[in-house]
Amino acid sequence: MPGTSIAPRRKASVLAPSLPPLRSARLLDQLRERIRFLHYSRRTEEAYVYWCRAFIRFHRLQHPKELDAKNAVESFLSWLADDRGVAASTHRQALSALLFLYGKVLSTQLPWMQEIGRPRATRRIPVVLTQDELARIFVLLIGEHRLLAQLLYGTGLRITEALQLRVKDLDFDHRALIVREGKGGKDRVVMLPESLAAPLRAQLARAHVLWLADQAAGRGGVAMPDALERKCPRAGSSWAWFWVFPQAALSPDPRSGVMRRHHLYDQTFQRAFKRALNAAAVHKPATPHTLRHSFATDLLQAGYDIRTVQDLLGHADVATTMIYTHVLKLGGGAVRSLVDALQFNAP
Repeated sequence: MPGTSIAPRRKASVLAPSLPPLRSARLLDQLRERIRFLHYSRRTEEAYVYWCRAFIRFHRLQHPKELDAKNAVESFLSWLADDRGVAASTHRQALSALLFLYGKVLSTQLPWMQEIGRPRATRRIPVVLTQDELARIFVLLIGEHRLLAQLLYGTGLRITEALQLRVKDLDFDHRALIVREGKGGKDRVVMLPESLAAPLRAQLARAHVLWLADQAAGRGGVAMPDALERKCPRAGSSWAWFWVFPQAALSPDPRSGVMRRHHLYDQTFQRAFKRALNAAAVHKPATPHTLRHSFATDLLQAGYDIRTVQDLLGHADVATTMIYTHVLKLGGGAVRSLVDALQFNAP
């Protein structure tokens, strides 16, 4: 079950009456059609479909048009909060999915839904790994998993941003790495760590072997964003657009169903990271995203200003970046406890 809030790449300012008529017959297919028309991300599509399917199953497969919308939505959200005990971010995500279903798919304006109390998400201090813990984890990772972990910590990328890197996004001459279509649909530039230049070139050499195999087999190339596959039909087969971290086996495209080379799955890396975490005896609830938190905290500890860290992380609001200053207060910047200065002899 999705547990974190997923926002669309760009907010649609189009109202439901101006949307084109739906071509699909089934409700969930109509939901997918609307999401893709408004250019929401694939992860948003997965989350919204998940929650709308759960909503329909909760009401015993009744069509939402046959339900009293107010009671149906309120009872479902109450069930999530009271019986399932979901987190505040999960509760908000489910509400957003239902707002989209009624407003954009069913063209039903429900002003009262905007007034439903949204639980306030609690801002938690992020988990951060020490240099010693990072070194112990890295040494237990193998091959591309080690390189990927070092890249996440060395650049502050989100796991999806790193996995979706293309060959053209690596600029070794300028020691830059370009993040395309990051969270919020924004591009940004981060540093390319000098110590990772050689491992990245070796990774590209391994990826090039797979690319040559695809070319020899006449495969259709990798997936392309938006309409580029139609506008530039040969670009998907070019080396420049190939994945830096390609999957070893072919898999069907989640939208078109075409068999092609996908990038490395995030679940594969998450499992490898979890195994390394346990083997390194690091007793913290760390995930691959913890490497991003550690990157930001260590940069601030090294004296870089918070605006620089904000730009590197791709945060829209500096208040989001400020959370890492609270982590620093747990270390050398904290107020010294008065008990440390207390002199006494134990009996």
